[in-house]
Order: sequence, then structure tokens, then C-alpha cells
Amino acid sequence: QVQLVESGGGLVQAGGSLRLSCAASGRTFSSYAMGWFRQAPGKEREFVAAITWSAGSTHYADSVKGRFTISRDNAKNTVYLQMNSLKPEDTAVYYCAAAIKYGSDYATPWGYDYWGRGTQVTVSS
Repeated sequence: QVQLVESGGGLVQAGGSLRLSCAASGRTFSSYAMGWFRQAPGKEREFVAAITWSAGSTHYADSVKGRFTISRDNAKNTVYLQMNSLKPEDTAVYYCAAAIKYGSDYATPWGYDYWGRGTQVTVSS
């Protein structure tokens, strides 16, 4: 069982930066692949970024590639999402998720086994 708690959201102007953190409980954090998703009002939850357990591989949605960076610190049981050059369309609730197995469905919500409650990110124009 893994419990995930996101933090770091807030209100920022377009062009600004935020760093989200996701703290995980449990001794087996380092064995999980981790992902970030987001959900805007009236829209489906969408993939943002993912990272394998060893951080040897990362994947990004096209909409955030080059602006967002996912990383993890297994010693701290934490995964991060550094968000730069933020745009109003990045406004959403951001969720982190943990996957027991990192498969071809890493970009879909059903590829993950545990979820946090989310943190709000609002980007003003």
C-alpha cells in the first residue's frame, strides 16, 4: 500500500514556474514507477509525465515537453514536477500516481495503482 500526498500548487502568472512535490509513504517507494496527471474542470484526466523506478526513463505529454521536468529522490520517497514557462492552459488539479508495473499504458490513468488527492495549479494570463 502506498499513500501519496501532493504539494506545491498555487497561483502563478503566465511564464512563471512552480515545483510540485509528491511525498509517498511506504518502504517500497523506490520500486514504483511514478506519474503526474492533471484534470481541468469539465475535462478528462490527462497524462503529464512519468518516470521509471530507477529514473532511467521519463516520458512527457507533447503539451508539456520542454517545459516540465519529472524527477524523483528515492531516498526521500518523493517525486517532483518542475513546471516552467507556465501557460493558462496548464491550469488544473495535478495528481501524482504510483504504478506497480511500468507498462505500455503509462500514459493512461488505468496504468496506475495508487493516487494522491491532487493539488491545484492556477496560471493567470
